[in-house]
Amino acid sequence: MVKKRKVDNLLALAVLATVYARPMHRYEMASVMRARGKDQDMDIKWGSLYTVVQNMEKHGFLQVVGTDRAGARPERTIYAITEAGRRELVDWTRELISTPRTEHPRFAAGLSVLAVLPPPEATALLQERLGHLEESIGGQRAALAQSREEGVPRLFMVETEYGLAMLEAEAAWSRALIDELTSGAFPGLAVWQEWHRTGEIPEELTELAERGLPPD
Repeated sequence: MVKKRKVDNLLALAVLATVYARPMHRYEMASVMRARGKDQDMDIKWGSLYTVVQNMEKHGFLQVVGTDRAGARPERTIYAITEAGRRELVDWTRELISTPRTEHPRFAAGLSVLAVLPPPEATALLQERLGHLEESIGGQRAALAQSREEGVPRLFMVETEYGLAMLEAEAAWSRALIDELTSGAFPGLAVWQEWHRTGEIPEELTELAERGLPPD
């Protein structure tokens, strides 16, 4: 079951995982998270770091353990994870690993209104996207291979492996859809084409839109 968290911004999860090893000030947290590629693993808005850290201190997940000053720079507050913070980190991780949650990728949003594009344009755009996917797949495969050569434990690469698997699955699905569109095997393709040829939405599509799709 998905819980309502006191601080539910995923940046909070990244912060807790970062300071788990040792206390840090906010600038160091951001530097370490960027070095670890946390902004590739989750949607992080760096501008909210100050507020997130402040809220975690308010709820007892972080505590101030000192200050630091380097040269003429302003004094920096150093934060450490609390026992409550450790429990929150572990519990949140358990939830994320065990409990599926409906997410709304931008690609799915685009696919949900794909009919507004004529089939040839939709096909061309899917082919363009597939090219980007294949480029990303090549880059991630190379990064994984390099990490393995450098002896990085697999424990710290599983999120990259997952990301690669998702890209490969999307690429395979996109290729199959493109094949159906280019071969003419896509169901209802003629109706879709007629809509864009005449500029009038076919009656069967209008009825379907008004009736709505059956529930899953």
